[in-house]
Amino acid sequence: MPDLTLDELARILRECAGEGENADIEGEFENVLFADLGYDSLAVLEMAARLKQDYGIELTDEEVTEVGTPGRLLELARRQIAATS
Repeated sequence: MPDLTLDELARILRECAGEGENADIEGEFENVLFADLGYDSLAVLEMAARLKQDYGIELTDEEVTEVGTPGRLLELARRQIAATS
């Protein structure tokens, strides 16, 4: 299992959103709202499902939609990984 990094999270988000649907998420994007990056709640929820599949991270729909930014989602996911290690 690869380490969960911001770059890995961005890759998963791009895949879940589909080609052409994503905004530029290069550089300093970790504190930008998903909506401002061009991602809707469906793409974010799909990303959470991928995190469960790839990393065993179980996040509720509410947790995922409330975090709002990639950086906060990454923090939440890393806490989950640490708690289950």
